[in-house]
Amino acid sequence: MKRRVISNIASNIFGKFASHRFHPVLQKFINKSYVKMMHLDMREFKNASEYASLNELFTRSLEVDREIEDGIVSPTDSLVTEAGKVSEGKAMQIKGMSYSVDELLLECDAKSVYEGEYVNLYLSPRDYHRYHMPLELRIKKVVHIPGKLYPVNFFYLKRKKDLFVENERVIVECATKEDKRVFIVLVGALNVGKMTLTFEKRIETNKKNELAIYTYDDLWMKKGELLGYFKMGSTVLLFFEKNYCKLLVKPMQKVKFGQKIGEINEK
Repeated sequence: MKRRVISNIASNIFGKFASHRFHPVLQKFINKSYVKMMHLDMREFKNASEYASLNELFTRSLEVDREIEDGIVSPTDSLVTEAGKVSEGKAMQIKGMSYSVDELLLECDAKSVYEGEYVNLYLSPRDYHRYHMPLELRIKKVVHIPGKLYPVNFFYLKRKKDLFVENERVIVECATKEDKRVFIVLVGALNVGKMTLTFEKRIETNKKNELAIYTYDDLWMKKGELLGYFKMGSTVLLFFEKNYCKLLVKPMQKVKFGQKIGEINEK
């Protein structure tokens, strides 16, 4: 049996377990055990016992408003695993291991981000799993690319070549008010049964095996607006057109949704 099939089946099984609503007493025990095991900080969320399933705990919404800083903000609570400029059509998966941006951004204008800035944001299972808009953008196109579901932790980042290219992903191609390209890439991983978008219900990750493209005429989303969520931690990749911005974060830096991670270059 191919590894792709094994990883997808394992993720489906885990997804069914996480989605199941057990007896309230057992569910409270499962939730509290997960919080304790993963050291979740629940100060901005409801009490763990109030979530009816493990998936509801994973995809929990904030109960307090976050400050949205100026400039480009982090779309997630996450760890920066790599950041820099696209060089010769390649970005870094992790230090010492690159991948082709053209292969990652299939069916998109990948060349528009050559020599532009990029950042990789890793969400661990303990992080807040929702992702938001890093700035006000017009959604031009979404490309869903089925694929494998390798883990995206440091063990695999350092050892598995083309990890982001091989894994299932959802590419959101955007444009700024100045018509500069920005790509938000949601990368699937082991146990990540679902990646969602608030505005596109037709996408079914870890289910359909055919590439799908969706286009939009005048769909704008505000900075900080909810874009969607992972049902378990994974990775968000951001790419910006050349000369559009300057990123202010470095590898191994923890960031929070709403925190400034870049500034837009003046004309």
